[in-house]
Amino acid sequence: MTYTQSTASLSGADYRTATADLDAIASRVLWLATAMVHHANRVRANPSGLKVGGHQASSASMVHIMTSLYFSQLQAGDRVSVKPHASPVLHSINYLLGALDERYMTTLREFGGVQSYPSRTKDPDPVDYSTGSVGIGATAPIWAGLARRYVDTVFGDAGSGRQYSLIGDAELDEGAVWEAVMDPTVQELGEIVWIVDMNRQSLDRVVPHIAAGRLHDMFAAAGWQVLTVKFGMLLEQLFARPGGEAMRNRILTMPNPEYQRLLRCSGMELRDRLPGNGIHAAGVSAVIADLDDATLLQAIGNLGGHDITALQEAYAHIDDSRPTVILAYTVKGYGLPIQGHPQNHSSLLTDQQFTALAQNLGEDPRRPFRRFDPQSPAGQLCRQVAERLRRVDVPGRQPPSVPIDIGRTAPAVSNTQSALGRTLLDLTREAPEVAQRVVTVSPDVSSSTNLAGWLNKVGVWSPTERPDWFADDTETIMHWREHPTGQHMELGIAEVNLVGLLGELGTTWSRWGQPLFPIGVLYDPFIERALEPWSFGIYAGGQSILVGTPSGVTLAAEGGAHQSIKTPSIGLEQPGCVSYEPAFATEVEWILLHCISRLGRPDGTSSYLRLSTRPVRQELAGIPTDPASRERRRRQVIGGAYTLRPVARPAVCIVTLGALATEAIAAAERLAGMGVDAEVVCVTSPDLLHRALQSRGGLDDAPSWILDQVFPAERAAPMVTVLDGHPHTLTFLATVNQVRCKSLGVSRFGQAGDLESVYRYHGIDTDSIMRAALDIHT
Repeated sequence: MTYTQSTASLSGADYRTATADLDAIASRVLWLATAMVHHANRVRANPSGLKVGGHQASSASMVHIMTSLYFSQLQAGDRVSVKPHASPVLHSINYLLGALDERYMTTLREFGGVQSYPSRTKDPDPVDYSTGSVGIGATAPIWAGLARRYVDTVFGDAGSGRQYSLIGDAELDEGAVWEAVMDPTVQELGEIVWIVDMNRQSLDRVVPHIAAGRLHDMFAAAGWQVLTVKFGMLLEQLFARPGGEAMRNRILTMPNPEYQRLLRCSGMELRDRLPGNGIHAAGVSAVIADLDDATLLQAIGNLGGHDITALQEAYAHIDDSRPTVILAYTVKGYGLPIQGHPQNHSSLLTDQQFTALAQNLGEDPRRPFRRFDPQSPAGQLCRQVAERLRRVDVPGRQPPSVPIDIGRTAPAVSNTQSALGRTLLDLTREAPEVAQRVVTVSPDVSSSTNLAGWLNKVGVWSPTERPDWFADDTETIMHWREHPTGQHMELGIAEVNLVGLLGELGTTWSRWGQPLFPIGVLYDPFIERALEPWSFGIYAGGQSILVGTPSGVTLAAEGGAHQSIKTPSIGLEQPGCVSYEPAFATEVEWILLHCISRLGRPDGTSSYLRLSTRPVRQELAGIPTDPASRERRRRQVIGGAYTLRPVARPAVCIVTLGALATEAIAAAERLAGMGVDAEVVCVTSPDLLHRALQSRGGLDDAPSWILDQVFPAERAAPMVTVLDGHPHTLTFLATVNQVRCKSLGVSRFGQAGDLESVYRYHGIDTDSIMRAALDIHT
């Protein structure tokens, strides 16, 4: 459905706000946003000489969309994700609404000031969603909508409101956007509203093939309502003239680059170029014949995304029973001397252009950051809107206390992956108030990652109740019971969607005062596919647990395509997250419980667990039976490492991680038979050990006691490190006591085969560990 302004509706529409006041606010917002970037680049001292940057053109194309949305549409319960490069517009609006102090208007991209892109955790003013990574900010409100619905259904008091995404058309090139749009669950989320800034430009050029018709069909096919805001009032008035239909068709059918070039023309050039040479030429010429140059130049850029009345009409037709996308045609750089230029993305106004803009807009370049007179119509409107959008502070709820040790006895032979599912089920019995807040998410791998028992217990989340047609089938092992209080969410084979949802489930404690414990489970090789959006979610304040399983070349027969190599070091390097790779089932229990206890709180952290399907004899763990000794082991497991096989005077220290504990112990026992005393240290978190080492050197504030207990200087010995992952992950441990070291691991693509052959191929089998130990011992 297309909404354009018609002459018949100019006086008949009943709008809540006078357009003249909104136009005045839009003009001031354009000025403030432009002035913020100008000050950062042209006024503020820059001793380093490095580019500061900013996006005056990208901000300008969003001014009328955001002004109309914030000042005439939004309610307190609504939330908005703002496209990254419109950050100055958001801060300018917050400034006019009194939510940002004037001193911050000169701090764009300054250390401690307003951020380059909107940030929930770093900006001084209200920001609903962190954006800045293409596609992630656009889809975040979808996952927040799901999270809000879940919280409201299970706990209540999550309120209501629309979830808006303001995105650039070039952002629709990101495949993750369409993964989210096409998800069948999204079709039921009527609170989702996207507004696309159709300026038809990317960073480097005018994009020739962006077409609203194609986008319209793609969204419509996914079950979305599509509204198009194409032309503004002035153009619609011209289209109503004799020959106007020819002018409409001429503009609609010309290529994007040709239209953009018209925006850069003088009046004389425009009269020559606009009619073209086709069948529409005569009609277009007739329409514009009596227009003065100023009106003609104004008309060619009069698109719907800059017409507040046309935008309001579109808002009025939003269908709350399904998601909506509004395709709003705009001009990049609208109202600035750089408007429409294909390379205006990072262009900055010169001092002369800035002064001329001030004159055109009636502003004072010497006092660029002024609010409206409180008694003026625009000033009164700002005050009214600020009051309307004021949110009541949501009191934070303390997360329930998480047990530290359930005490389950693992099966004699088990793996760390299956221990995950058993621990979640144990929680439902031992700590139901904790289990109630656990929400698991997976991309169509629930059964293959041992979540079937948990899923059968808690059910699958769905906006509505759905029948399980296989409930009475006796051969059905995993029951797919879908209802609004189900605690498992599945988004198909779309890892980016999974971690997007995971991040938003991890923010409910700060948005609605209800902490959740989100746990995402996916195949470890696909961690890298999901890493960037998950990392961005952590940056934005989302606290979650990501479980990669199964992992490494231990997958053996699966072959190289499913064998993760780099993930151990990824876990070590990820900010805002603690990574673990346990070797035994009891360690999974301890670690998972600890990681859950770190969620849903202001000082909380995310976690990454790397698990394996490798069957391991659990007696090798040597879990102490004495309560005090067991607790000491638990603390060391949580702290990052423990001594698995101590010896009185180690001749060599074998340091292992995860699934390779079996080979490390076997190598140590064979070495002992040769008269070489080998100690075995089992690392559970290279991440925490590295932080401890940095802290010991004064480069971190993490605790370092674990190094004193597991790697005391008086027991230092040459070291062999071995893991099912890249060898450099553990190499740094040799620097704890400055010992000789050989690091074994996986640095080539995997091979299919039996476990023994694959381990031998990569040099991480028992024989390889022994050879390395003998080399450094002698």
